[in-house]
Amino acid sequence: MTNDSTPQTAILGGGCFWCIDAAFRDLQGVTEVVSGYAGGHVDHPTYEQVCGKQTGHAEVVKVVFDPATVSYADLLRMFFTLHDPTTKDRQGADVGPQYRSTVMPLDETQEQTARAVMAELEAAQLWPAPIVTTIEPAGTFWPAEPEHQDYFTRNPWSGYCRAVVAPKVAKFRKSFASRLKSHAA
Repeated sequence: MTNDSTPQTAILGGGCFWCIDAAFRDLQGVTEVVSGYAGGHVDHPTYEQVCGKQTGHAEVVKVVFDPATVSYADLLRMFFTLHDPTTKDRQGADVGPQYRSTVMPLDETQEQTARAVMAELEAAQLWPAPIVTTIEPAGTFWPAEPEHQDYFTRNPWSGYCRAVVAPKVAKFRKSFASRLKSHAA
């Protein structure tokens, strides 16, 4: 970790943004999480447009974090435990380019770090198939509609949250218990 505490931003896509959003909100050093869309060619896309698979956007989260508390590399390592980085345009039953596994670096240092972390994880052979996560320019980040922000906290009993989000968040909390904010531990 670095001594620099200037906030940094990461843009990550790992399937439905509700899962990544819910997990990273609990992490020490994370000051803001915004669900949204990036990597596409339509201005101000809506959820319906993105789900229609014609805008090129991925469902992503913008994570603002304090690098003195959690490094970008550690954030990426945690990100890769939250989803299956070996399936192209798919996370479980969620299928389409909007669900792609993607890292969208905001500068050259983030890109180099992303490539190094992916090589490290690939060498560790944690998955039975190769990592297919893309590293691509974010372009403009478009915040998702208000109903998609902090979705898991507001809708814990919805079917999708119970079946998909809750198990991922529980696994994340167990795996990274020492890195969580006190309310989440």
